[in-house]
Amino acid sequence: MSERLYVFFRNFFVWEGDGMKIFRHKMGKMLRQSGLIVTLFAGLSMGAAQAGELKIVHINDHHSHLKPDGRLSLNLGGKTTRVKSGGMPSVVAKIKELQSKSHNVLKLHAGDAVSGSLFFTLFKGEADAALMNEVCFDAFALGNHEFNEGDAGLAKFLDFLKSGKCNTPVLAANIKPEVGVSALTPNSERDYFQPYTVMQIDGMKIGIVGIDIVRKTKLSSSPDETTIFLDEVETAQKMVDELKQTGIDHIILLTHYGYQNEIELAAKIDGVDVIIGGDSHTLLGDFDSIGLNASGPYPTVVRGVGGNIVCVATAWQYSQIVGELDISFNEKGEVQSCRGVPHVMLADSFKRKNADGDRVEVEGVARDAIYAQIEADPKLSIVKEDADAAALLASFNVKVEEMQSLKVGEVTENLCLSRIPGDKRSKICSPEDTAKNGSDISMLVAHAFREMAKASDIAIQNGGGVRTDIAKGAMTMGDAYKLLPFANTLVEMDMTGAEIKTVLEEALDYALQPDGSTGAYPYAAGLRWHVKLAAPLGERLSKMEFKGRDDESWSPLQMDRTYRLVTNNYIAAGRDGYLSFKTVKNEGRYTDTYLDYAQSFVDYVQERGSVGKLPVSEYSTQALSD
Repeated sequence: MSERLYVFFRNFFVWEGDGMKIFRHKMGKMLRQSGLIVTLFAGLSMGAAQAGELKIVHINDHHSHLKPDGRLSLNLGGKTTRVKSGGMPSVVAKIKELQSKSHNVLKLHAGDAVSGSLFFTLFKGEADAALMNEVCFDAFALGNHEFNEGDAGLAKFLDFLKSGKCNTPVLAANIKPEVGVSALTPNSERDYFQPYTVMQIDGMKIGIVGIDIVRKTKLSSSPDETTIFLDEVETAQKMVDELKQTGIDHIILLTHYGYQNEIELAAKIDGVDVIIGGDSHTLLGDFDSIGLNASGPYPTVVRGVGGNIVCVATAWQYSQIVGELDISFNEKGEVQSCRGVPHVMLADSFKRKNADGDRVEVEGVARDAIYAQIEADPKLSIVKEDADAAALLASFNVKVEEMQSLKVGEVTENLCLSRIPGDKRSKICSPEDTAKNGSDISMLVAHAFREMAKASDIAIQNGGGVRTDIAKGAMTMGDAYKLLPFANTLVEMDMTGAEIKTVLEEALDYALQPDGSTGAYPYAAGLRWHVKLAAPLGERLSKMEFKGRDDESWSPLQMDRTYRLVTNNYIAAGRDGYLSFKTVKNEGRYTDTYLDYAQSFVDYVQERGSVGKLPVSEYSTQALSD
């Protein structure tokens, strides 16, 4: 049957007069599967549609960024201005403010709460859980980074979360840990999380389904080998159908799936009203006036299978934005409209460079102009931190500050961050600074690892394992652990040149896939190449050359020669698309040095006293083209 004919019949079987409708998903499923037009009323469920208004406030991907970020620069008052933004005490305050103005608020978190700062390194999710419990989210969807320390690490974080006052429902419909084996399912499959939850708000029954990104979680995090991940689209439709059968008219997908994937999901699923997403760290909304580049409108409206409105929204990253999404449902229970505001939360601090190049607070008329702009833009607000949340954060911050303040060494110039060369990830450099050769700091990390693993010929580091720029000036322990925040060790592997090329091609392919991760993009020490992005898998890397520790010049990588390679244990297990690494590990050509990867970088910097950019000839990406 044609899709048009299916849509016709889907929309035809509606009883307009009494506000009741046949659950059309059953008819649609029958038509799609059989290709027959059958009028069958027996056994069809009927549910009461409900008009109304719903406000959703949401965050995602805060990644243990609990403190305000002082590195964001915005165009305020006509000039580039450094601001303090976000932080979980501001998130708590903003959500409380929005909640106080409405009686129909739903508070959602779309995953990746943990991993990415010293707060996680030191407290393993306890600090994140404590601050989340100041919000009392109505639902939290698991993201890929929740699995960074395996099922047991996630269980530990969720224990912290449920020990608080909120009892937040944790959602993941497409994750199936093995019962009795995984720490997440010691007794039953719902010990720690469930596929969906149902809430009643203002007379409306609302089903919320959790969906995690499968491939990235399996390859870019560390779930147990026995934990099964199910297809995102198929699982979402199954859960929607199940909820519809129980009379739930309003359905939200709380997904950690990436913005583009979520747009496609909205067009494929029958019966969903709203998708609140995460994973891709996507900024939505019109921020041109303040110098931020967004990837789409907030919210993004997509037409579903039957032409119905599906509202898609996500809230950037690192506790910088609280999304406020307003949904209107008509008397049929369908979305009539959606609108909203992505709130950028600012502290009352605005700095610009003076004549000496130092950043100082803006004063007088210039500061008044900033205030006026903020007052006129609903997306901008100066937020006073919630006092209780701020005090709670301070109790954790004492230990963090003790570690952060220790000086490691001196950085002689800005070390820019990127994943794929020329992306917009750096906060202190322009895309042009990394367009040709990629990330300065990732290259330095790779060289540090080769140096510290004394027997290795080559070092390989995934771009996503390096998390921030390093600015010129003093580097502290806090900077180093913010740069390399994961609990990784350095491992050595014996591989042929052909195997090395294969694993790099795999990683590069994964970095370019819509459901992959740009963090897979490889950086190396002792190895360099040319990249052609448009070439097919296996042919993107060319002119591969090797230079050993004591070599004075570069020579072609020999495909049949065995090299000793050092990398982090995360990608050595086949994560982030480095699939062939796992084969090498399983074959026993693998030695864990048990050197902490962040501490190894610290040791490298301390030995030298100062570090800067490597010579361009040492960069692994020598040329990049489409």
